[in-house]
Amino acid sequence: MAKKPPAKRKRPKKIVSLQPVTLAKGRPSSYREEYAEQARKLCQLGATDRDLADFFEVTVVTIWSWQSRHPEFCASLNRGKEAADDRVERSLYSRATGYTYESEKIIVVDKNVQRLDIIEHVPPDVTACIFWLKNRRPAEWRDKTDHDHNHAHTLKLQGANMSIAEAQALFRQARNMPLADLERSLKLVGSNTNE
Repeated sequence: MAKKPPAKRKRPKKIVSLQPVTLAKGRPSSYREEYAEQARKLCQLGATDRDLADFFEVTVVTIWSWQSRHPEFCASLNRGKEAADDRVERSLYSRATGYTYESEKIIVVDKNVQRLDIIEHVPPDVTACIFWLKNRRPAEWRDKTDHDHNHAHTLKLQGANMSIAEAQALFRQARNMPLADLERSLKLVGSNTNE
C-alpha cells in the first residue's frame, strides 16, 4: 500500500486589523478662488496656459493641476478661451469677406494741415477665404482627395471582357502551350470576335 502524504498542519488564521494611514499632504496649494475670474479675463485677451503660469508665478503643470482639481477654474478658462476663439473667428470671417471702416487722412494743402474723414475698404483676402472654406466645408475644399482603389478592373482582350485574375490565368496557360496550339487558339478567338 502506498503511503499517504503527511497531513498539512493548519495554522491558525491571524486576524490583522488595518489602521488608516495618513500620507503627508505635501505643500499646500497656492490656488485661490479669485484666480478663476482673473484667468477667465486673461484668456479672453488671448492668454495661453504659459501666459497664465507667468501671471500667477507658477509652472504650466500647476495650471493643469488647478484645472483638474478645481472645476470652477477649468470652466473659467474654457469660457475665456471660447470668447477669444469667437473673436478670432469673426475677424477671420471679416477678412475673408472684406470689410469697410472709417478712417482719418491728414493732408497738407497750401501749407495748411487738413483732416479728412474717409471710408476705407479692405478687399476679401483669398488666403482667409481658403482657410475658412477648408475648415467649414472640408469635403469640398480640402487639398487631399480620396481615391477608391477597391473597384474591379476589367480588361478587354481579344474582344472579351475579363478580370485581371482571369487574364493572368490565361497568360500562364498560354506560356505552357506549344506554339502551334497557341496560334490555333488565337485564330479561334479571333474568328469569334469578328462575327
